[in-house]
Amino acid sequence: MLDSFSDLVVLELAHIYNGPYCGLLFAHLGAEVIKVEPPTGERLRTRAPGDQDPHEFVMLNSNKKSVTFDLKSDEGREGFLKLVEQADVVIENYGPGTLERLGISPETMLERNPRVIVASGKGYGSTGPYANMPAMDLTVQAMSGAISTSGFPDGPPVKAGPAFTDFSGAIHLFGAAAAALYHREKTGEGQIVEVSMHDTIYPMLTSALSVLHNNPESTLPERTGNQHSGLNMAPYNVYEAADGWIAIICASDKHWLRLIDALGVGHYADDPRFANPVIRAEHMELVDNIVTEATSKLTREEISERMAAAGVPYAPVKTLREVDQDPHLIERGMIRYIEHPENGRVPVVGNPLRMSAASGEQTDLKPAPKVGADQQEVLGRFLSMRPEESQSVR
Repeated sequence: MLDSFSDLVVLELAHIYNGPYCGLLFAHLGAEVIKVEPPTGERLRTRAPGDQDPHEFVMLNSNKKSVTFDLKSDEGREGFLKLVEQADVVIENYGPGTLERLGISPETMLERNPRVIVASGKGYGSTGPYANMPAMDLTVQAMSGAISTSGFPDGPPVKAGPAFTDFSGAIHLFGAAAAALYHREKTGEGQIVEVSMHDTIYPMLTSALSVLHNNPESTLPERTGNQHSGLNMAPYNVYEAADGWIAIICASDKHWLRLIDALGVGHYADDPRFANPVIRAEHMELVDNIVTEATSKLTREEISERMAAAGVPYAPVKTLREVDQDPHLIERGMIRYIEHPENGRVPVVGNPLRMSAASGEQTDLKPAPKVGADQQEVLGRFLSMRPEESQSVR
């Protein structure tokens, strides 16, 4: 078991992806993470029929405990705040004003426990013109400009497949909470840290935004398909293979010369239209046609062998079924398998944080808890409640 945070108690007052993934990172590092759910369970649980939890819930909630509080009742609210008094971190990603209406605002939590870190994940933050807008991954992708840059120039804007704004917000929130814990080590003071999902996407648009500032009068399209967002690198695309697709990038003249040699079209080495990266970008469509003509006659494996031997950046475009059984992710422990009481043997998310001084690999992943599974144990230990009392705050 990794034990970097083994002395921390983390309350996860969170739902769906953003807050729970932040909590999972703490759990992977040994913290005691306690999900605080409404009596019916957090919203992600509702995506499967009956008592079965959906796979996305199972993936993101390993090694956590679950208690329930009816935060609309005086007993539930007070029970939660008493738990806050003994917590190190509270993760929350509720909508704007929700905690304030319930009487458990971040400021209220700090009043009860001046050492607690309240990690608040928001769609747009608590200030600014968008602060009160409801936010989900799709809407933040839209508002951030990410959707406008995805797709092909002659087609509509397209959202990214992965819920990357949710997870980007979660990762930044984990970093902010860890920084606040370091600050507490020095000062003894808790604080509120906030991460806006929307804020975290702006730096990801660096290549696309460069078009506006490198070429102020440019009429280049916002959407560039699989080509470089700034349209200043070629080859840089996803190319057809005989059995699928493969991504290839040439970041230097060396890569270009090795690529065309590996693909059997080395006679283009002396062509002035491809003399350097700037000129190649000016002839991007021609470059892509040359590469496609060669790759379309080869399988992904054949191209991969040639690119690997030549030292050219490449990757086959893997299907979801291939990713689900990716040997690299399995060997590195990012895909872990657990025995779930209802779902059987299923893959869950491993720990992406590698630390050389940690006590070892995490070997004892536990399935995501059922709603309120740890009510008596947690409330008995932290709040000295008798079993019948612990049920009254549900």
